[in-house]
Amino acid sequence: MKNIVILISGGGSNMAAIARAAREEDWGRRHGAAVAAVISNRQDAPGLGIARSLGIATAVVSHKSFESRERFDDALADAIDAYSPTLVVLAGFMRILTPPFVSRYQGRLLNIHPSLLPAFPGLDTHRRAIEAGCRIAGATVHEVTADLDHGPILAQAAVPVMADDTPERLAERVLAVEHRLYPKSVADWLMRGSSRQA
Repeated sequence: MKNIVILISGGGSNMAAIARAAREEDWGRRHGAAVAAVISNRQDAPGLGIARSLGIATAVVSHKSFESRERFDDALADAIDAYSPTLVVLAGFMRILTPPFVSRYQGRLLNIHPSLLPAFPGLDTHRRAIEAGCRIAGATVHEVTADLDHGPILAQAAVPVMADDTPERLAERVLAVEHRLYPKSVADWLMRGSSRQA
């Protein structure tokens, strides 16, 4: 079985979209894969409760318990590796990962970013898109590299920017697109992995 480990920091809506797609589309039969665990750096992350309600194992590795980013990443990697992951998925995980951590999971570490990369890496993407006068915005699924939001692009989806948009309204529409794009991208990644192993 190909184990998927999902990392979250908050509400976990993208995690839930992936987990529900895995169940509804029977990824176990189609891809030999399952969401094995959800891990958060925050004990109070609402997404942990959602994961438990879906029957998924959860764990917490609090970044506040470690004196350095490197020590946190080492502990996080130990928690991830306990599930023998084939794929590690960042779903609203609000920590910048160190190069050694990224290297450890190179080629099997995915993220979703709320812009059409390479435009607007980093934070405040929706406000920046509106202020720049963009007519479209969207989301990008990409492989994670040591360069923040600059890994190989796997998939993108666009949404229009309305004349009266606020960052909050635009964020809602982009998030709705993310909930379709991310599960499909993970399934596509698993399918490519199956093809490579065939």
